[in-house]
Amino acid sequence: MNNAAYSNLGTKVGMTQIFDTDGSAIPVTVVKAGPCMVTQTKSLSTDGYNSIQIGYYETSFKALNKPLLGHLKKVNAPAFKHLREYKTELDSKFETGQIISADLFSVGQMVNVTGNSIGKGFSSTQKRHNFAMGPLTHGSKNHRAPGSIGAGTTPGRVIPGKKMPGQLGAQKTTVKNLKIIDIQIDQNLILLKGSIPGKRGNLISIKPSN
Repeated sequence: MNNAAYSNLGTKVGMTQIFDTDGSAIPVTVVKAGPCMVTQTKSLSTDGYNSIQIGYYETSFKALNKPLLGHLKKVNAPAFKHLREYKTELDSKFETGQIISADLFSVGQMVNVTGNSIGKGFSSTQKRHNFAMGPLTHGSKNHRAPGSIGAGTTPGRVIPGKKMPGQLGAQKTTVKNLKIIDIQIDQNLILLKGSIPGKRGNLISIKPSN
């Protein structure tokens, strides 16, 4: 089965710990994986590549615009807040309307989780890039200043890409090779060893590790 067969959208529930047979505590992140619905399929002959589009998290039809409403009503799908597309192999068996849930994963499997990291606002170079502090005594007024950012008259401008203060966090982040410790199929819950990006309620994408 190809990678997209296991790909799923979910929500971060929170972190806790469980105990193995030896009594050791294992930190885990609880993820609600699906259920998701296949809302569209694409093929190499008609679209130039093979993929599926899945929808997750039902909402009100009033929250969607008319093009999206027409797209979902065409396949008799509910109002999904999130839509994502995943590429598939040539032998994909997915069909429009198919439900994808947590039972496609297995205990012990390694997965990659992608989501937006927690936003930390406008941050200094010390917090954002781990710059060193300036002298704190002897009348120094250069405690947290970034220092020189240019090369003088030539070229007479700041070179793009300099490490400077700015927005920290709130970026697309992927944590790889997380082990599935347990699966509760009746509630679509997956317990992953370790932490994943974002805060509670954050939308995440789960894919198998290659």
